[in-house]
Amino acid sequence: MYYVIASLIGYLFGCIHGSQLVGKYKKVDIKNAGVKNAGASNTTILLGWKYGILVAFIDIFKATIAILLVLFILNENGIVGESQTLFVYITALFVIIGHNYPITMRFSGGKGTASLVGALLAIDWKVAVIGIGILLLFTFTTDYLVVGVLFMYLSFLVTTYIFFGMEPAIIVVLLSILSVMKHIENYKRIFNKEETKLSSMFKKKVS
Repeated sequence: MYYVIASLIGYLFGCIHGSQLVGKYKKVDIKNAGVKNAGASNTTILLGWKYGILVAFIDIFKATIAILLVLFILNENGIVGESQTLFVYITALFVIIGHNYPITMRFSGGKGTASLVGALLAIDWKVAVIGIGILLLFTFTTDYLVVGVLFMYLSFLVTTYIFFGMEPAIIVVLLSILSVMKHIENYKRIFNKEETKLSSMFKKKVS
């Protein structure tokens, strides 16, 4: 039963899209404009960094809240300690699935990066510090967000295996595969020197 609860809560929260809310407010179809991605980076490209931060805030903390809600339900029903770990990772997985394939957007959403950050914050502070640190390091070093994202997932896999074992690590492998699938076009654009650099995103004036 708790597997179903974790999956359902994760997916429903994942379907809450920051870009969709901001897009309706600004009357811009963020998913089908710019680099055609329903996420904070494309919002920044289209509307400026302030709206990009707002979208990131929504997409990050929907994952955090979903996991905290599942933890609350587990605690209320006497499931505590290490027994919670797998349910937490299942929640994180389905938040990302909901973000990437939301029923509210005809199953065509974003790429899940911000939501993964929110999941890290709720899972474990050590995992979060390492993962976010790796994300920032490689993003600012290369000037490409997608490179930082790739290394964040790799660090998440390693730290999950070290701290929590094989079963949660398998879920991270699934998350990593979803991320690579969603970022294929970004990798192609980097190869062709067409990918938008992080530095150029923050030069966009706020609309």
